[in-house]
Amino acid sequence: MTREFEISKEVEVEGTPEQVWDAIATGPGIDSWFMGPHTVDGRLGGRMTLDLGFFQESSTITAWEPGKRLAYESDKGEDGTFHAMEYLVEGRDQGSTVLRFVHSGVLADGWGDEFVAQQSKGWDMYLFTLAQYVRYFPGRPGTYVFAQAPEGAGDWSALMRALGVPEDAKPGDEVTLEPIGVSGVVDYLVDDDQHRFLGVRGTDGLYRFHGTHAVGHHLFGDATGQAEKWQAFLAQVVAQDS
Repeated sequence: MTREFEISKEVEVEGTPEQVWDAIATGPGIDSWFMGPHTVDGRLGGRMTLDLGFFQESSTITAWEPGKRLAYESDKGEDGTFHAMEYLVEGRDQGSTVLRFVHSGVLADGWGDEFVAQQSKGWDMYLFTLAQYVRYFPGRPGTYVFAQAPEGAGDWSALMRALGVPEDAKPGDEVTLEPIGVSGVVDYLVDDDQHRFLGVRGTDGLYRFHGTHAVGHHLFGDATGQAEKWQAFLAQVVAQDS
């Protein structure tokens, strides 16, 4: 049987409602903190698409109030499953913005509570990345760089060693990602039995490591060849840990 679900989040962003709107309601903006590439036909009834190559999704915009509210719903599957997103934007004093977010829909048979738990953790990371983007890279369109590890991905310790990041690193620590020689600050870190994320903010990028199995970076400079480099890196980590 299918089942309904709902995930609600709230994040404060050091930016104006207009900056937040550009980040959630334009293709280049979304690519700068979420997955990509996205295209957005910005109007009520317009279409929004995501094309990762191995995964595509199309949605219809169901609410379009620039600077205030955005909602869209994915095309329904044959079994009636779909995903819906809603963003409520509220300006605060001194140029900050509160963003309220709801991800809801209908899941296919076979998905249980683990889906909501995983998605909730994922949204924590993505919405934090959105806030980092608006604060540190406003107006700079980013390129989404994705790479996935082969089967049998290595363990967390092996990944951290290969990156040159101390295992006892914590948010605020300055580190150097040795594979590319980029220095930055650890801005996000989750390391528990269920989820592992590492985020490093450099001068020209937000580097995001989804456990040991994938990277999803947002680069604000030349991204040529970066996906291939990180794919090779993940493959090397797996080979060394085998």
